[in-house]
Amino acid sequence: MSTPNTPETRPVSELVGTSTGESWLARYSNSLMGVFGTPQRVLVRGQGCHVWDADGKQYLDLLGGIAVNALGHAHPFVTSVISSQLATLGHVSNFFTSPTQVALAEKLLELAHAPAGSKVFFANSGTEANEAAFKLARRNSVRGDGTRRTKIVALEGAFHGRTMGALALTAKKAYREPFAPLPAGVVHIPFGDLDALRAEVDDTTQALFLEPIQGEAGVVPLPDGYLAEARRITRDAGALLIVDEVQTGVGRTGEWFAIGDSGVVPDAISLAKGLGGGFPIGALITFGPENSALLSAGQHGTTFGGNPVATAAALATLHAIESQGVLANVRAVGEHVRSALAKLPEVAEVRGRGLLIGFDLAGPGGDTAAVPDGANLAAAVVEAGLEAGFIVNAPGPRTIRLAPPLILTADQADTFIAALPQLVSRAAAALNSQQEDS
Repeated sequence: MSTPNTPETRPVSELVGTSTGESWLARYSNSLMGVFGTPQRVLVRGQGCHVWDADGKQYLDLLGGIAVNALGHAHPFVTSVISSQLATLGHVSNFFTSPTQVALAEKLLELAHAPAGSKVFFANSGTEANEAAFKLARRNSVRGDGTRRTKIVALEGAFHGRTMGALALTAKKAYREPFAPLPAGVVHIPFGDLDALRAEVDDTTQALFLEPIQGEAGVVPLPDGYLAEARRITRDAGALLIVDEVQTGVGRTGEWFAIGDSGVVPDAISLAKGLGGGFPIGALITFGPENSALLSAGQHGTTFGGNPVATAAALATLHAIESQGVLANVRAVGEHVRSALAKLPEVAEVRGRGLLIGFDLAGPGGDTAAVPDGANLAAAVVEAGLEAGFIVNAPGPRTIRLAPPLILTADQADTFIAALPQLVSRAAAALNSQQEDS
């Protein structure tokens, strides 16, 4: 039997065929588990900040695969590096290493300004990076007097993932309750409440987990000074400070890490999403030799984590961000978008940093009474946006989240901002029509 190993590019359609969006969705419902509900569209290709669906409609992607496609779609440098690496060496398992794995670990330690003795563990996703962090926390269990720490503290509103350890850290009841009992010992405290933090973090605490900006809660930043005080409290208690930068890291806020300008040095940072520029990869950075020694040989592992292709994709992504002035673009365009949104009467509040932006909707022309009580205005705006050619996300009934490619231009963003008042009006009209029909 011959092996098809020819250099020419073959279209994916040769393997999957072509069809309409309606037909693909019918086939989807017959073959895939319904954990994501019904997909909103069937997307077939992308270029830069745009994607196209199976029926040929173009969309401006202002969600970026939920903060994943840092350099947009089909970035030529990233795709060329991935193709080259895959044609050279794709997978070896972690019985071995590869040059790309070592080089990426070194680069992340450099970008994090990690002290000597710091280390990196590679996974395949954000939830897996947080599973590794959960295990790291569990290893911080023995106190100086020989008694044991038993508690992990997380914040209300937190989202750290859906696997069992990460889910125990996640605060949303709808995600947690179907899978109880979850790993024990996790306590959630009110978001941003320093008094609650001081009361809960003590010498029985293994670790405090937090996000600098809670994305799934609607893009909600920690209050000023909270992170620094959290560092002081955890250090005094002997607890680890573990910062989840899965969504905020890799330039999303205009800096490599959202905590970058805080002066705080955590004990660990989890990363994923934008790290691979669309290719699945996660990472846990541990700071200093003591923290890095908490997990030893055989205590954790992964088959695919840190494989040559994923680490090559991440190296290419970081190189492009660094060499093409992407961080400056994030800061400038992010400020432009937040400022423009704040001027619209349809927008009640704007939050976020860089190109992680959340805004709360008021109603058409600012009239909150124009929307039926209890209606999910944000979800209706998402649907109206799709019809108009924009992809955005609704993490709450009045909240829209934007996490576009970091290469988004101000002109591209302005097309959405100009359309938003009409989208809100259409959404409100649709909701009122539904109420009248019910």
